Formats: sequence, structure tokens, C-alpha cells
Amino acid sequence: MRETVEAVLARLRQNLTIDGCDVQLVDVTDEGVVVLRFVGGASCCPMSQLALAMGLENALKEEVKGVARVELAAQAAVGGYAARR
Repeated sequence: MRETVEAVLARLRQNLTIDGCDVQLVDVTDEGVVVLRFVGGASCCPMSQLALAMGLENALKEEVKGVARVELAAQAAVGGYAARR
């Protein structure tokens, strides 16, 4: 599933980079949770992160079988990621 998620994100990334944003895939769990981290323009604005995460979640759920939800990784997680909901 990770490769399919990466392919969808690569396609969607074209639209994100126009606004100076980017998204990194942190993890895809066995339960279908996709963990993302925003970098660039969207990394500091919580409302932008929420809007982008919702849009990406909708696209990933639609295009990748098994995606349950998208979570955002905390920007300063130590020893892995800390998911924010």
C-alpha cells in the first residue's frame, strides 16, 4: 500500500508545490493510517495543515484501497513520529 500512497502523493504534490508547500510520507500502518508531515509553506499554519490533510485524506481514501485515515506527524517528534489528530 505504501507504494500506491507514494504514487498518489507524487501526483498531488504538483499542486502543493505551486504554493510553496510539500508533504512527506512518514508512515503507513497496517491499520491503514497514513502519517504525513507538511514542510514549506504549510508547515507553520495549523489551518492550512488541516485543510490540506482533509483534501489529501479524501484523495487517498478514494484512490488507495485500505486507507482508513490521515494523521499529521508532529514537526518536532523525537524517536519516531508523534501523530496529531
